Amino acid sequence: MNLNIQDTFNKELPADPSLRNYRRQVEEACFSFVTPRIPTNPEVIHVSSEILHDVGLDDVDSISEDFKNIFSGAKIMEGSAPYAMCYAGHQFGHWAGQLGDGRAINLFEVVSKGKRWALQLKGAGETPYSRSADGLAVLRSSIREHLCSEAMYHLGVPTTRSLSLSLTGDEVMRDMMYDGNAAYEKGAVVCRVAPSFLRFGSYQIFMAREDKDTLKTLIDYTIKYYYPNIKGRSKEDYLKFFQEVTNKTLEMIIHWQRVGFVHGVMNTDNMSILGLTIDYGPYGWLEGYDPSWTPNTTDAQGKRYRYGNQPNMALWNLMQLANALYLLVEDVPALEEILKSFQKSYPKKYFDMMGAKLGFVTQGESDIKLIQELERVLQLTETDMTIFFRLLSNLDPSIMNKFSAMDIIKPSFYDPSELENDILISWHNWMHKYLERLNEYDANNSNRKSKMESVNPKYVLRNYMAQMAIDKADQGDYTLIDELYQLLKNPYAEQIESEKWFAKRPEWARNKVGCSMLSCSS
Repeated sequence: MNLNIQDTFNKELPADPSLRNYRRQVEEACFSFVTPRIPTNPEVIHVSSEILHDVGLDDVDSISEDFKNIFSGAKIMEGSAPYAMCYAGHQFGHWAGQLGDGRAINLFEVVSKGKRWALQLKGAGETPYSRSADGLAVLRSSIREHLCSEAMYHLGVPTTRSLSLSLTGDEVMRDMMYDGNAAYEKGAVVCRVAPSFLRFGSYQIFMAREDKDTLKTLIDYTIKYYYPNIKGRSKEDYLKFFQEVTNKTLEMIIHWQRVGFVHGVMNTDNMSILGLTIDYGPYGWLEGYDPSWTPNTTDAQGKRYRYGNQPNMALWNLMQLANALYLLVEDVPALEEILKSFQKSYPKKYFDMMGAKLGFVTQGESDIKLIQELERVLQLTETDMTIFFRLLSNLDPSIMNKFSAMDIIKPSFYDPSELENDILISWHNWMHKYLERLNEYDANNSNRKSKMESVNPKYVLRNYMAQMAIDKADQGDYTLIDELYQLLKNPYAEQIESEKWFAKRPEWARNKVGCSMLSCSS
């Protein structure tokens, strides 16, 4: 197995001088050297073929002993020096101080096909940042992260990736719902892949400690490798850096809203400096269209990270990053102006995105009102977001009226019998206006249909689907993991042979653990 290892993070940034692996506050350092925990009986149960080739490996490598050992933590690649990253963060709006990679260990960076990738094991054991935890991960959460990372990539959402999913052969104690019923579960390790795993909290920690020198060193490093179009290192260049991070974060959020994805834990330590979706914990997709829904049991009361609030939370997190950068920039108005650019740009980008989902280019106040009215009627009865928008592409406004159009979208309603009286009138009114708008915009129905189908996925990783794969895997059957992986590689294609997955959440999954809300336990 031959990889083009070219480490930079652990060579160009300040390291924790202590090589002892014990919990501690790590100061004036960006990382600590650590060694992964050797698993008892590692077994690779799934590999993502595309990212495998992207990092410079092939199918033969994926079934080798070296691959199994290196990407489960059993062996350290020659010439590499694994490490855990130091960062801080706000969690649910409260400053948490030092956090860091409590169970993630970066193996090395590789350069392949002109791109730089960092490879990281999640669940590979304790680090100086583990606090009171064991640094391990369980199979259920590892399956969810492995599948979702790749599913999001194929949906066109900026994201970290997943190379492999391995069992460790060890049992891990977890209290899944934090209700006092802890039990042993199968241990697992995911190999995560991204250009970088730097997050907002990586910069916040040095602001909090007033460590201006290390903050500058880290920002200069980040610009050098990930924002190379910024040539200088002046105050103005740091402002350009913040603007670009803001733009990338905005783009990511627009994609989340487009596909109905809810992250569930938008803490600042879970916000990528590259605008990537990172740290897949209690995530979910809207099934019934409900902007107030959050998949996270920890957030069930306050609903801070609900679907409809994700843009606000992104802005709030960017504000915390701005506070960190102030240590170098010392220009509040300039930083505020960049934050205002997010506020100004989001509504236009959002309505443009929604217009694309509806099959037209947004033009003016009437289109905005049409979209807002849709958001209102979608909540009058439980409506599956993914199915609704996908079925809309089948409407032909040249031959349909509001009644026949309603028949097309009826499969997206969980209980069509609720479409009575005022609710049905509201839907008819909206559908009439929508059909008129389509006729006005584009007579070429086939062109509109293909455009709509390119932004409205047919298949997403619904929580009940992931839970079915988890249940089978617990019994030693990993076939459904690969079936879902293959399905979600082409989420916009019809895939008639997989039509069973183009369906509303089954009733048995409505309140089942793992299929509705999830905890942070993993």
